[in-house]
Amino acid sequence: MNPVTAVMERLAAAARTPVTDVGVKRRRSAFQSLVACLLSAQSRDANTKKAADALFAAAATPAAILALDEARIAELIRPCGLYNSKARNLKRLCRDLLDRHGGEVPSDREGLMALPGIGRKCADIMLRFVYGEPVIAVDTHVFRAARRLGLSQASTADGVARDLEATVPARFKHDAHLLLLEHGKRICRSRQPRCDACVLAELCPSARTAAPMRVARASGVSQG
Repeated sequence: MNPVTAVMERLAAAARTPVTDVGVKRRRSAFQSLVACLLSAQSRDANTKKAADALFAAAATPAAILALDEARIAELIRPCGLYNSKARNLKRLCRDLLDRHGGEVPSDREGLMALPGIGRKCADIMLRFVYGEPVIAVDTHVFRAARRLGLSQASTADGVARDLEATVPARFKHDAHLLLLEHGKRICRSRQPRCDACVLAELCPSARTAAPMRVARASGVSQG
């Protein structure tokens, strides 16, 4: 059996509950989901939620956000960190959506990645969780798990995403992000990975070493 297929089959079989869309990845509208994804860069889910909730309570549309000054936006989104640069990108993003897209959020990767402040990770999150495409978004947990499992040797999140897109069988692509995310959070943790409790240990090149490979968090990848 192909090693990638073997890994995905075991992860699917070991999933504690049916794979569902959770966290801050889906909000009330495509626009709010996009903004939440922008805010999530290098931020934990709980902090991203606080920032997004505060922002949307004050302004929930591109026009409403543009009406706020940058300092006010930064104050509202402070919990998610990097709030000054994110506030600048939010203003640019909203202006671009209104000027070039009639206020609508693009539904393709190229269009999404052309937006200010939106990279491949956010684009793929949108494609998977908002538009229902079988896309594997790579955050810090997916990045770490994929590298340790030998699914990719790429040194960036975008590189890992390209490798997973090319090698993960089609039948697993819809759930692969959440399966790898859950595995990275619960088992393949950044510090003290639980190799003794891992259903993939016999397949994992890192588990067979004396000290499991440490993978630095990819630059700009959110905590997920």
